[in-house]
Amino acid sequence: MDVTSPQTPEPQHRPEPTLLPEPKRLGVLSRLAPEPMKVVLNWGRRYSLWVFNFGLACCAIEFIAASMARHDFIRLGVIPFAPGPRQADLMIVSGTVTDKMAPAVKRLYEQMPEPKYVISFGACSNCGGPYWDSYSVTKGVDQIIPVDVYVPGCPPRPEALLQGILKLQEKIARESLGERYATGGSRPSTAALRSGLVAAPPAPGEEQK
Repeated sequence: MDVTSPQTPEPQHRPEPTLLPEPKRLGVLSRLAPEPMKVVLNWGRRYSLWVFNFGLACCAIEFIAASMARHDFIRLGVIPFAPGPRQADLMIVSGTVTDKMAPAVKRLYEQMPEPKYVISFGACSNCGGPYWDSYSVTKGVDQIIPVDVYVPGCPPRPEALLQGILKLQEKIARESLGERYATGGSRPSTAALRSGLVAAPPAPGEEQK
């Protein structure tokens, strides 16, 4: 009877554990504001949006309807009719932006504190709408300020604005302020978006020679 020695199993090499990527922090404030704090800050911004409304044409009526009792976007954490741009977080541009009004829109946007967001509400605000070929109409508010959410329609219904607000809140929930502001972010500057049509015509007697 042959007695064979039991074979020793060959050692198995386990794969090296893969290191998870470092969670993104709040830029230079990562030591003071770790990842859970970013979630809390984004949660607070998401449900406390003070709106600075720029009602320029008929789409403003739909915005007013969205803020009334039937649709009531206050239940989503959106507070309408901020006292001024310095108290606002969200600018909703609803209506036709003309070249004469564009500098005022840009000036009031720059007075809003950071972080600030923009919803373009309606076809006229998005691209000029049915008046896009007019000599006096800006071809979209994104020619002068960066836009976060576009709501299409002519005019859009109040439900469309509610959907746009929900999309903006989803964007705020997952954003990182370090990525947005530390290196300039992916948002183009207002100077880069400035259209040649925005410049006001020269006053009488000041024409260039």
